[in-house]
Amino acid sequence: MYYERNLPHWHPLAKDLFITWRLHGTLPLPIIEQIRKNELPAGKRFLLFDRELDRAAFGASFLADPALARIVVRALMEAQQRGMCELHSWVVMPNHVHVLLAPRSELRKVTKWIKGVTAFRINKMLKRSGRRLWQEESFDHWIRSSAQFERVRSYIETNPVKAGLVASPAEWPWSSAAQ
Repeated sequence: MYYERNLPHWHPLAKDLFITWRLHGTLPLPIIEQIRKNELPAGKRFLLFDRELDRAAFGASFLADPALARIVVRALMEAQQRGMCELHSWVVMPNHVHVLLAPRSELRKVTKWIKGVTAFRINKMLKRSGRRLWQEESFDHWIRSSAQFERVRSYIETNPVKAGLVASPAEWPWSSAAQ
């Protein structure tokens, strides 16, 4: 399946996918414009995007609240229990989420369900009904080899360490590394 919005999305059947989504309004306009220019290779655009999110210097960081991070973790587990996906690796950061998964239905249905249920639950806790929580579009990349799978899994689980939040991956409670 292939479609485009601001970014191209290609989801071959039976492939593991690396997906990142973020809270609404968490990137400054100059970074968004630099990413949209398409002058950098896709991997470098993603690193620019992710490093800026890791700084958490712009926009909301609702997911730094353990009760709200737990809502996202619970929804990821529910999606797997419902047979929507198989989770390989995941991390909930203060303003974004990384997931390595095997979708069992169309990816946009999986992410729509996860983002929808978490937006409802988080906005209810924050008393922000009717407000946008997540940025509409997600970054996704299909995994092409077992070596890449391991690199992405490690990238996801070490993200809190690289962001300076903990000293080791297992210390971050909102990650598959801590389970």
